Amino acid sequence: MLAPDTLVERTAAGLAAEIARLVSEGTLPPGDRLPTVRQVAAALEVSTGTVATAWRALADAGVVTSRGRAGTFVRTEKREWLSPRVRGLSAPAVGAGVAVPPGLGDGRRGAASVALDLSLGTPDPAMLPSLERALALARPRADTGRYHDLPVLPELHDLLREQWPVRGVEAITVVDGAFDGISRTVEQVVRFGDRVAVESPGFPYIFDLVEAAGGVPLPLQSDRDGILPASLALALAQRPSTLVLQPRAQNPTGVSMSIDRARRLADVLLTVPGGTRVTVIEDDHSALIASAPPVTLALWIPGQVVHVRGFSKSHGPDLRIAALGGPSEIVERIIRRRMLGPGWTSRLLQSILLELLTDARSIAPVRTARLIYRDRLDRLAAALRRLGVEVGEPDGINLWMPVRDERAALVHLAAEGIAVAAGTPFVIDAPEIAGSGAAGSGGASAEGAGVGGWVRVTGGSVIENVRLVAEALARAAFAPPAS
Repeated sequence: MLAPDTLVERTAAGLAAEIARLVSEGTLPPGDRLPTVRQVAAALEVSTGTVATAWRALADAGVVTSRGRAGTFVRTEKREWLSPRVRGLSAPAVGAGVAVPPGLGDGRRGAASVALDLSLGTPDPAMLPSLERALALARPRADTGRYHDLPVLPELHDLLREQWPVRGVEAITVVDGAFDGISRTVEQVVRFGDRVAVESPGFPYIFDLVEAAGGVPLPLQSDRDGILPASLALALAQRPSTLVLQPRAQNPTGVSMSIDRARRLADVLLTVPGGTRVTVIEDDHSALIASAPPVTLALWIPGQVVHVRGFSKSHGPDLRIAALGGPSEIVERIIRRRMLGPGWTSRLLQSILLELLTDARSIAPVRTARLIYRDRLDRLAAALRRLGVEVGEPDGINLWMPVRDERAALVHLAAEGIAVAAGTPFVIDAPEIAGSGAAGSGGASAEGAGVGGWVRVTGGSVIENVRLVAEALARAAFAPPAS
């Protein structure tokens, strides 16, 4: 066990950072028990409240865990259904409040728990439309007719085709959420040993999915307009079979790809050797809450693009429904494979989605949510910019913030009652694929301090006290590594 008299720091933030450093370097191994609050307070001659605040900050940052009277231990427990990349991505569920604690950012008060959770990457529940009317209008029984009926309700199919970002899409079906659509497409087009080009930073589950299919992720660099064409051209030299990208409100950066960048990427795929054999999977997960207009490479290379449109961010993650469209040859293989599993997405859920997409009283709240998210991100990004932290012009609900030291930033924010997601799981390094420009920055930078890491901030959840939140985030961005 750690000897209390070996500790040096005497403030809550400093003490939390010192413990975090000892954990990072292995001096405190997983499962090790920390001294009691009273023991540390006595050894350092500080109040028990100071030590308790440091311990809570460490717990909120996922560094330690409390086992009640048994004590506080360096975190070891793992949720085995989650991959190593994803474990600890969001903060522990230790408080449901969303109000910023009194005195946030004054450097004198600690937080009793996570009072403002900006780590989740999920929509604000208050911004989701009510399902009451859609449920009332949906078909009253969960019948299906015949098991071999078309997998998509004809009325929903026609509406989706009408609203699809490219005219004349060959085939459209409905799946159980955007990631289900990506997963099923990867299953059809990625063979064991294939290289798959992915955005880095990008969504950790996509990295895991590629690896689970036996593929090898090839990271691509991006700027504020999307994937760099030079980076894609270099990746094509390694003959990838697939490219997975997020055209709007990219997770984690918030970047929405410009139409000119989409055209240039399509041109690379058309002109660079091997490019015409690449299947492009587009994850438009924030379709109806992104401010940017729809964009797809299918405008130029329709035979290579499978586009997935999600409704979780706009209508609710628990609906578990998304649309998938692209070449008939791929989409019909996906439909055939689903017949050996779930068969189809619940037609009851499909009828609910149809009502949500056609009833004016359901459409209006989603349009309002898009404007509110736009305003929240704009205000937070502008406040950070004034404080010397450049996060570009994020879209959707997330922004990608550069920090001097990732662990120091997480601990610093936890001490102030704020949780954000660590940046490391969102990044894959591969220098041989490097293109021009700042690696994976998405246009973000920290002025006056070296960028030693990143954190993802769900800025769409910042409802009030924007200035105080931005000040706390900026302090964390410039927080030095514990020494």
